[in-house]
Amino acid sequence: MILVSQIAGPPPAEMNPPSVNPPSVNPWVIAMVVALTTFMEVLDISIANVSLRHIAGDLSAGQDESTWVLTSYLVTNAIVLPISGWFAYVVGRRRFYLWCVVIFTISSLLCGLAPSLPLLILARTLQGAGGGGLQPISQSILADSFPPEKRGMAFAVYGITTVLAPAIGPTLGGFITDNFSWRWVFFINVPVGIFAFWLSRKLLWDPPHLVEAQKSLRERGFKIDYWGFGLLAVGFGCMQIVLDKGQQEDWFASSFILYFTILSCVSLIILPLWELRQRDPMMDIRLLKHRNFAICNALMFFLGFVLFGSTLLLPLFTQNILGYSATQAGMVLSPGGISILFVMPIVGALVPKVDVRKMIALGLLICGGALLIFTTIDAQVDYWTLAMIRTLQALGLAFLFIPINTAAFAGIPLIKSSGASAIINLSRNLGGSFGIALTQTFFAQQQQKHQVALVAHVESTGGAGAAYLEAMTRHFVEAGHTFTESSQLALRQIYIVVQGQAAMLAVLDAFWLLGLLFLALIPFCFLLKKATPMAKGGPPRDAPPAH
Repeated sequence: MILVSQIAGPPPAEMNPPSVNPPSVNPWVIAMVVALTTFMEVLDISIANVSLRHIAGDLSAGQDESTWVLTSYLVTNAIVLPISGWFAYVVGRRRFYLWCVVIFTISSLLCGLAPSLPLLILARTLQGAGGGGLQPISQSILADSFPPEKRGMAFAVYGITTVLAPAIGPTLGGFITDNFSWRWVFFINVPVGIFAFWLSRKLLWDPPHLVEAQKSLRERGFKIDYWGFGLLAVGFGCMQIVLDKGQQEDWFASSFILYFTILSCVSLIILPLWELRQRDPMMDIRLLKHRNFAICNALMFFLGFVLFGSTLLLPLFTQNILGYSATQAGMVLSPGGISILFVMPIVGALVPKVDVRKMIALGLLICGGALLIFTTIDAQVDYWTLAMIRTLQALGLAFLFIPINTAAFAGIPLIKSSGASAIINLSRNLGGSFGIALTQTFFAQQQQKHQVALVAHVESTGGAGAAYLEAMTRHFVEAGHTFTESSQLALRQIYIVVQGQAAMLAVLDAFWLLGLLFLALIPFCFLLKKATPMAKGGPPRDAPPAH
């Protein structure tokens, strides 16, 4: 039997100071500290996307090869995220959190200094591992730092970082890359990471219940769940590769994608069966026996699915159809992200007073309605119309993120908060990965379908189609081209118009599907147990008795 003390070693004073009589720290100060690291980590998921072309050119790599810069980060992030609760339980939450900040900061520096693509991918792999623990541990720290009646406001701070960062990431990444260098996309993490580490080391302490749990583990000892870790790493790692590379490799037409899908499915089928038999599992799947927690995880999965799917569609529409630059496309997303700053605190204040089921239903209705409004736009839509619809969608997201998180943690023991946070963050991240992959595939298929239909329509119009072709040919002849060249240019122009219209229709189809998905989820909100508004300073009246 391997003792926990053998795994963690004696905790150094500077990384895990004794929690006897810890200094009294305002929980809002703690919230600001952990929000800083969470924002930094979530931002790094999207900020490098717009820099891939520059990275490929600078490091003499192909465009397809450069996408591994994103995939490598997401794979290790997906592996570490679900086991972060186990690490926090075993080696101490504060200690694990500080190590994540250190790894993320150092690997960010290595990313910026990387002289070749393989070394950049290796550094991004380490960065994803460090970042994987930051989101869930930050959320569990917030859950423990605030009393139940104030958790809504705490999760508002967390929600601002996790929703705002993906919205401004592409814009900020494009600005930095265009005006400085792609390397500064990673270098900006270094001073922020150093500052966050210094603040965290001064202000964060493990709560007494967690210290007692670690002491109990050291006394009884336990075995490391190696099989659980292996199944989890293979299952979620292969799944992330499949989702990230599926569209590029034509999905199951590729043996590479097929084999990784089989590995992922087999591992994830065996994983819960194995983990339920373990006394100290890597991933505490037993938490999903709580009805509220299980339903909230499903809702959070679809929240990530729609949020990231729609965030993919808007830049695709504005850049490919409206001709916006990357920075202009990012500016369409930014007003929605900024509105979150003002709305989430209001929602956080309402959570203790209003039935969260009604708030979630309202959020789904607003967000789903905004997505359906997107289906009414056309290629002549102006910037402000797009920005306002996106802002309306963001208002709906504010009514989803905080109530879902609050309902998820209701009834979860404090000692399980790190494990619960790991699982619900995994649900959101997986939802985002599925949303990006499936929305991208649906768009491509619908575009091809509409293109075939439009070509057939143009051919069937007879005189109208021939007249347009003749007019375009005459235009190019008058511009100085030969008749043969003019005919080819006219056909190409018709093809460009058809392709643009097909893309436009495909975008509208995708928005329609995402909107209906959110509206269809509304009845499931009321499967949650009704949470009675909390009295100030105490637990809800229907809360289970403490043990």
